Amino acid sequence: MSEDLYDPRFVKAVFDRCSDRYIAFSYICSMGFTERWRRQCVELMPPPAVAAPSGYDFMAGTGEVWPHLLKRLPDTASITAVDISSGMHKRALERLHAMRAHRIAFIEDDLLASDLAPESADFVVSTFGLKTFNAEQHQRLATLTARVLKPGGVFSMIEASDPRGWWLRPLYRLHLLVVLPAIERLFLRGARDFAMIGTYSTNFGDASGFAEDLRAEGLEVGYQRFFFGCATAVWGRKPAAV
Repeated sequence: MSEDLYDPRFVKAVFDRCSDRYIAFSYICSMGFTERWRRQCVELMPPPAVAAPSGYDFMAGTGEVWPHLLKRLPDTASITAVDISSGMHKRALERLHAMRAHRIAFIEDDLLASDLAPESADFVVSTFGLKTFNAEQHQRLATLTARVLKPGGVFSMIEASDPRGWWLRPLYRLHLLVVLPAIERLFLRGARDFAMIGTYSTNFGDASGFAEDLRAEGLEVGYQRFFFGCATAVWGRKPAAV
C-alpha cells in the first residue's frame, strides 16, 4: 500500500466511508468489548477539579463515549467533540438525544492542526482514536493535551492494542488481520475500510509509548492494560499551578 496511512486526508476518507456502519461493525466484531472499554476509560479518569466541568472528546467519532461521560459527570457543562471525519460527525448528530444536544459542540478538523485555546479544558477524553496517529503525531498530541488542560485538569484515553505476551495473541491477530477483512469482503460489498482498523490497531502496539510522551509534557500519568492487553489506557492530571 503506497498511501500514507497517517496522512489526515487518508484517515478522513477511511472513516467517512465506513461511518454509516461503524457502530454496528465495531460492536459486533469486538464482541461488545469496545463499549465496555469506553465505560472503563471514563471510570479511570480522575475527578475534575470543578463541579460543572467542560472538556474535549478528541477523535470523537460517533460520540459513543458521551453517555458514559455524562453518567459519570452528570453536571458536565459542555463537551466539545473534535473529529476529522464529517461522516462520523453526521452519525454522531443523528445519535444525539435532545436532553444532551445542548451540551455538545462540534469542531470538524484535523485535531493536530486545530487551534484549541490554551487551558480551555477541565477534562480530555478519547476512545479508540490514538491508533490513527504515528509516533511523531503522538508526541504532538501529548503536547496539545498538556496545552489545552487547565491546571488541575484531568484526562483519560484508551485504544485497542496488541496483547504481546498473551498466549492467544496469534488468534487475536488472526481475528484482526484476516477474519475482519474477510467479513468485510463478504458482507460489506468488498470494502477495505474496516480492515484498516485492524491494521491501525496492530501498528499502534500499545499506549505505553504515548504514556511517556504525556509524562514528558509534565503530566501525571497512569497506565493500564485491559483483557490481557487487548486494550490499553492512559489517564492522569495536569499538576495544579503552584
